[in-house]
Amino acid sequence: MDGEPGRAGIIRTPHGDVQTPAFIPVGTKATVKTLTPEQIRDTGAQAVLSNAYHLYLQPGPDIVEAAGGLTRFENWNGPTFTDSGGFQVMSLGVGFRKTLAMDVTGLQNDDILAPGKERNAFVDEEGVTFRSHIDGSSHRFTPEFSMGIQHKLGADIIFAFDELTTLMNTREYQESSVERTHRWAQRCLDEHDRLTRERNQVPGLAGDLAEGERPLQQLFGVVQGAQYEDLRRGAARGLVELSDAAEAAGKRGFAGYGIGGALEKQRLGEICRWVTDELPDDRPRHLLGISEPDDIFAAVAAGADTFDCVAPTRLARRGGVYTLDGKITLTNARFKTDFGPIDPEVESYTTLNYSRAYIHHLLKAKEFLAGTLCTIHNVYFMVKLVENIRASIIDGTFEEYRDEFLGRYYAGKKK
Repeated sequence: MDGEPGRAGIIRTPHGDVQTPAFIPVGTKATVKTLTPEQIRDTGAQAVLSNAYHLYLQPGPDIVEAAGGLTRFENWNGPTFTDSGGFQVMSLGVGFRKTLAMDVTGLQNDDILAPGKERNAFVDEEGVTFRSHIDGSSHRFTPEFSMGIQHKLGADIIFAFDELTTLMNTREYQESSVERTHRWAQRCLDEHDRLTRERNQVPGLAGDLAEGERPLQQLFGVVQGAQYEDLRRGAARGLVELSDAAEAAGKRGFAGYGIGGALEKQRLGEICRWVTDELPDDRPRHLLGISEPDDIFAAVAAGADTFDCVAPTRLARRGGVYTLDGKITLTNARFKTDFGPIDPEVESYTTLNYSRAYIHHLLKAKEFLAGTLCTIHNVYFMVKLVENIRASIIDGTFEEYRDEFLGRYYAGKKK
């Protein structure tokens, strides 16, 4: 992987290759909401990311494993990712979602709780105790437990268990959290190596392995540290050192790295660059929870390779769709008699076959097809955008493409 700015590369997995940069749609509960796997494939998506927390609660990792892992369970015969559950046990338990823009002036506190929320997650050195958002039952995630869940789910790429913090946490708490996440990363490496050997995971294509063998899973470490340069750089270096030490001992190290944690939107590129400066060039970097076009361009320029976010699908179910001139909301009255396509220059299945007026009607009638058509369009839009970014890196026109795309996309905000 090379090239500047940005880099184009390939992540190889037992279920296929991912050409990077790439946008990875989120299939939280082993489904990209409202879409079939065939519809996802038709958007050009190369991989999907599912959620270890949600699949642990329902239907349970044992059921997914018995089905043959995520690829067979959800009929997605391609690369899969799973997150560790670290974000969800805290965000759902405390009430704060990941955000790129928080005004925290005068609000820093080490006991963060969203207004009107009861604390349902408690962190200690060993892990996190939390109550299910479904039925209030008590559960506990540790690094080892998260690794066990993700091994049973069978995703090609899995993430180390980390602690979610927000911009409202104090510097002192951020320091202790980064140190704790580092210790958890070591425990994840140890458990990942143990389970890899115990479960007979070996390199090779999923369909070509001998009976009793399982595809080899790749573990990504997660870099935290909020908006502090020394914490971000130190966390990244620490993970690399853990990985190098594991590999020197004949064990499995980190196959790649995730960049997580809350940060201000305007500093995304700067913070990503701190991290990527410290990471090895031959390992992929995944930026967790990012999908706005300007953020993707900034992250790619800073050396990030893959991205995931629920925003395109969540927006779609509410009638919001992407166009080259910015986002529009098809529930608006002005689209009632607009028989044109969503965007004639974006050749999604939805644009090629349906009008804005028809989708407006479906949304107003609360027909499920509305969510499907808008989601197909939005996933296609994001996947194609990042495909075009990859092409621009390869042909040396990244900066020109970025300036042209963003100039047009954000000029259309008035829509």
